[in-house]
Amino acid sequence: MPVFGVLFYFFLNENYFIPAQKYLLLIQVSIILILIPIAIFYLLRTLGKADSVMLSDVSQRKIPLAAQAILIGLLIMQSIRVDIVPELFFFFSGGFISTVIAFILALANTKASLHQMGISTLTFFVIGLSLHNHKNAIAIIAVLFLINGLIATSRLYMNAHSGKELGMGFLAGMLPQIALWYFWL
Repeated sequence: MPVFGVLFYFFLNENYFIPAQKYLLLIQVSIILILIPIAIFYLLRTLGKADSVMLSDVSQRKIPLAAQAILIGLLIMQSIRVDIVPELFFFFSGGFISTVIAFILALANTKASLHQMGISTLTFFVIGLSLHNHKNAIAIIAVLFLINGLIATSRLYMNAHSGKELGMGFLAGMLPQIALWYFWL
């Protein structure tokens, strides 16, 4: 979702970045929020702390969520700062808050759908971008809501989550994004 957020930012935002800057930003986000978490997962799997990518056991979610929060924090402190790319700063800040919420829920032995959290975060960021830039992105937003429904349906069909867990994931992704709209819309 982080890479999709950056891509939507470049697509829906009037920005003055040269192509090399866009590629650099995409590479930074990909390395920090995709490749490093994959390496951490394989380390945890080797150590016996994770049995599958789905992390179905709540106790297995704590370390990956803490690592993800740290990585997002590093990204927004070092690369995606409010003075350079404010919209992305608030997108990733909302993602950081969502990750912390999921971590706190995991500490309380409560599982929220991370898939649902990710897609709802992206959906409400795109809504914010559309409002911020006064661009009609209704088709993209409609497709994102459809994807929200498809993800929820697939998670229920696979018996990976209950409706309550999907609702918590959706709210954990949505509420931080909406709360941060106040600062950049």
